[in-house]
Amino acid sequence: MATAQDGLMKWVPYAHNRLRVMNQHAAPYYFINLIFQNKMKKIFFLSFLLLNLAANSQHNFKAVIKDNRTKQPLANVTVQINRTAIHTVSNTNGLVELKDIQDGQQLISFSHTGYSIKTDTLIFPLASPAVIDIYLMAEEAEIEEVVVQSTRTSRTSNNTPTRVETIDGEEVEEKSNMRPSNVSMILHESTGLQVQQTSATSGNASIRVQGLDGRYTQLLKDGYANFGNFASGLSILEIPPLDLKQVEIIKGPSSTLYGGGAIAGVVNFISRTPKEQPAYNFMLNQSNIGQTNLGGYASQKKGKWGYTFLGLVNFQKAYDVDDDGFSELPKSNNFTVNPRLFYYPNDHTTLILGNSFTKGSNTGGDMQVINGHANNNHVYFERNSTLRNTTSFELDQQLANKSSLKVKQSLSLFDRGINIPAYTFSGFNTNSFTDASYLFIKKNHTLIGGVNFVFDKFKHKEFPSTDLTAQTTTAGVYFQDTWDITDKVKMETGLRLDNANYKNQYYRNNQTFLLPRISALFKLSNKLSSRIGGGLGYKSPTIFTEQTETMQYQNLLPLNNARAEKSIGATADINYRSKFGEDFSLSINQLFFFTSISNPLVLQGNAIGGYFFTNASKPTQSKGFETNVKLIFKEDFKLFVGYTFTDAKATYLTSNQFLPLLPKSKLNLALLYEKENNFKFGLEAYFTDRQYLYNGSRTPSFWELGFMAEKTIHKIAFFINFENFTDQRQSRYKQVVNAPYTNPSFDDIWNHLEGFVVNGGLKIKL
Repeated sequence: MATAQDGLMKWVPYAHNRLRVMNQHAAPYYFINLIFQNKMKKIFFLSFLLLNLAANSQHNFKAVIKDNRTKQPLANVTVQINRTAIHTVSNTNGLVELKDIQDGQQLISFSHTGYSIKTDTLIFPLASPAVIDIYLMAEEAEIEEVVVQSTRTSRTSNNTPTRVETIDGEEVEEKSNMRPSNVSMILHESTGLQVQQTSATSGNASIRVQGLDGRYTQLLKDGYANFGNFASGLSILEIPPLDLKQVEIIKGPSSTLYGGGAIAGVVNFISRTPKEQPAYNFMLNQSNIGQTNLGGYASQKKGKWGYTFLGLVNFQKAYDVDDDGFSELPKSNNFTVNPRLFYYPNDHTTLILGNSFTKGSNTGGDMQVINGHANNNHVYFERNSTLRNTTSFELDQQLANKSSLKVKQSLSLFDRGINIPAYTFSGFNTNSFTDASYLFIKKNHTLIGGVNFVFDKFKHKEFPSTDLTAQTTTAGVYFQDTWDITDKVKMETGLRLDNANYKNQYYRNNQTFLLPRISALFKLSNKLSSRIGGGLGYKSPTIFTEQTETMQYQNLLPLNNARAEKSIGATADINYRSKFGEDFSLSINQLFFFTSISNPLVLQGNAIGGYFFTNASKPTQSKGFETNVKLIFKEDFKLFVGYTFTDAKATYLTSNQFLPLLPKSKLNLALLYEKENNFKFGLEAYFTDRQYLYNGSRTPSFWELGFMAEKTIHKIAFFINFENFTDQRQSRYKQVVNAPYTNPSFDDIWNHLEGFVVNGGLKIKL
């Protein structure tokens, strides 16, 4: 075999002979020419080699596949060209390489179990042979994880066995545009919830969960239970949404953690906490029905101190939409001031001291009386005057091994007076709530145990004949274990022991309740999960219900030998979440529920016009299902569909057993288009099925439609809302007020009273 040296030796004699015949002066030029030609050949050869290597590299594809959230490499990711048989998988370092890819446009897909499929379109040869980073999004990460507080375990919603629905801050803010004064609109448009107006003149309302009376729903603000009994009819009207971080809803029996009153469920309003970055929010709203709202919120954390401050003023003119001479909305004004002080002595301790003060008055009835022109033919009015002051204290101490100690205490004072012609009802309600709990984690168990004490006293101040003063004292101890059996199965079991003592001037009732509860989460796959839960509950007897609220507690007799209402309930759901391509994500939740309440307190009348409560011998039952669908396209278009079917009956009745003012079917539809920090548009439609009234008659079904828009320019957002622009209202079917107008009666409220509402304003975020 010839070598490079052999070739060189052959070339040397040949060059020597050529030089012998050449002219002496031509020899240097020959050498220069020979060297130049040889050099050019080498340059051409090297250039060709480099171009060839570059061309080959551009027909190859190298990438490292990583998790979008953790940025860690992913092994065994399948990479495929144009959905053909040409494919490979990534190694343990996430590296993948495809060779000899044809020229032109190529579709490359990346798929991995538990991750959304990703597709990229690339044109070969590539402009650069560099290794590309490809990020895949986990299926579970398509919906943002929310840490829930109502279960007290500080777990995310996807890892909590108890089914907790959350209304996040963005949705709270959207609903606040519609009703900035209170949280009624936030709950009214939630599947399975019903805001039931109880008075045509005062506007009072209660929250029903899955068809059950409002007294079975436990309302909390940051975990404090200060909104029961005498205050219940006005509670949601006195909770402003401006400082809310999120709203958490637990449907079904929740007495294990929250004691009596949580038979139908719990609604917990969670306030914002201060951050290092200061926040200053202001809102101004005006509506065509005479409502004006002005509010502000400020917060900041600096060093060991922090604060939040909420101030809100609401004004409402008396509004008569059907010109019948009686107000559909009362003349009202109220304001709320809520400062909270945060102290962080170290990284493991938080102290919170807050005080919320609310004062309000509203007057409804005859428009001439409201406007100061009363005479013999125009005398009727209803005036509510309220004053509420709630002081709260909280200590949160983080201990070793992720353990924590939490102590909460609140004192709420509520003064309310109701005045109508020739009748006054007023009282003072004192509510004290104390809770101490200890949470610790041991291997795959999260355990929490605690004790609490609730004192609630109603002092009847003015009464014509019968004193309704009463007091309830409850002491309880509870324990809950959340067990991570596997990554796919999690179980929560709890037990509460309560002793409740009720007393008034006629009798005393002392009862002890043992309340077990169990729930489980099954992660059937990365897209499918299910929750099942059930438990017992109870409600201490009370005279303050939706029915007695509508009659201003007139001719009401004190409780006598009334026992607590007891319940057993269960829920089961299945949840599906997935993404389709790069643009669509879908979630479907199907919930089934059942609650049975034994010894239900029923209002009855006697022969001389008095009203009293007695325990029925047969239960009240509510069963049905909820369907929720959420479809998102490119994070901009969002479609929500919610349907509720409720079959609730009072089995103690002999004839019509259907519960009054409860639609069997409700449908919620909402379509939202949003460009973050730019603009948003929303279109909503709601269907309400027929309802039975207390007199046994049935109402027609109806649709209502709404539209909202918001435009953000720098730090200012302008919004406008068209609520119920189909002008659905009860007076279109029948006049709500009934003669004689000097002492009228009012129909049950089953539809809107005010009709079409337009409101708009601006929000400033600094």
